Amino acid sequence: MADYVYGPGRTHLFVPGPVNIPDPVIRAMNRQNEDYRSPAVPALTKILLEDVKKIFKTTSGTPFIIPTTGTGAWESALTNTLSPGDRIVSFLIGQFSLLWIDQQQRLGFNVDVVESDWGRGADLDVLEAKLRQDTAHTIKAIAIVHNETATGVTNNLATVRKLLDAYRHPALVLVDGVSSICALDFRMDEWGVDVALTGSQKALSMPTGLGIVCASPKALEASKTAKSVRVFFDWKDYLKFYKMGTYWPYTPSIQLLYGLRAALDLLEEEGLDNVIKRHTRLGTATRLAVEAWGLKNCTQKEEWFSNTVTAVVVPSYIDSGEIVKHAWKRYNLSLGLGLNKIAGKVFRIGHLGNLNELQLLGCLSGVEMVLKDVGYPVKLGSGVAAAAAYLSNSTPLIPSRI
Repeated sequence: MADYVYGPGRTHLFVPGPVNIPDPVIRAMNRQNEDYRSPAVPALTKILLEDVKKIFKTTSGTPFIIPTTGTGAWESALTNTLSPGDRIVSFLIGQFSLLWIDQQQRLGFNVDVVESDWGRGADLDVLEAKLRQDTAHTIKAIAIVHNETATGVTNNLATVRKLLDAYRHPALVLVDGVSSICALDFRMDEWGVDVALTGSQKALSMPTGLGIVCASPKALEASKTAKSVRVFFDWKDYLKFYKMGTYWPYTPSIQLLYGLRAALDLLEEEGLDNVIKRHTRLGTATRLAVEAWGLKNCTQKEEWFSNTVTAVVVPSYIDSGEIVKHAWKRYNLSLGLGLNKIAGKVFRIGHLGNLNELQLLGCLSGVEMVLKDVGYPVKLGSGVAAAAAYLSNSTPLIPSRI
């Protein structure tokens, strides 16, 4: 079947998810259906559940591989650990934290919203004040987006844990790691995260369709008394089938499971720490290019810079939506739109997943041409040169080719 809208060559996909899918993952998924009750699928699932814990950096967590999106993983995290009316402190810093807060409110929780300007991180001084005042422990959970994809802001989860420990507060820590896990430093056990979640279409570099949730022993204990209604996302059903050794309370996507196996193998081959370093290089190179163009990063402080997405602020006389539209129409380059409050004001460059230095330089070259086309006085080659100079001095040899 032909593409819906054909363009010659490869599509340059630089939105912050969904991302490029590696060929080994595509080949692994190119298979017939199987009987998920046969011995083969439970054997595959058992190994997947053990190996997927590595991306969360946990030995004590219990993972759930759910046929859903990140939105479904959000709901799973909330409804399995909390009861209607429970107080959640939740940080609003961009579009995706806003959507999670909306879900929390619609599920009947008492959401204590801590809002920051878009482009700033979670206000942890406010969190500290709330923890200090909450001697009765009415706060049942802290919900925080690790990496806000709309603004390119990464939050400091280690500080959240330090604050909770300092005030000996028992609140659960629920973390959206959709655009961070497998790309940014994430340490579930060390940071005392109780529920972490991600989606297959981000740094795992798979199609959309798997919401992967990992629960700490404390979160599993909370699930025993949580009174929120859940059916499809109920961990109890999964745990029952784990104990039986069949693993699935309903039909899984066989193809996505094989894709996940291939994706985890690629991460293992490169080494998760090397994957994180690669994303650091790509993020740094992108920010150097933006600076060379004379444009500003939406993220207001270096401590919040994201290594998976950069939101670029455009001059007031340019509509960033036109940049995104023109890039797709003329150069087969997909960039991220500005969302909600920053619609028309920023465009986003995604640099996560199965991506290398030369691919990024191709994207940056395309962005420069688009900027020139829409009337911004960019010097062609300026951003590419800044990024290339940095990458040529920082990119190591490929380990498997040494």
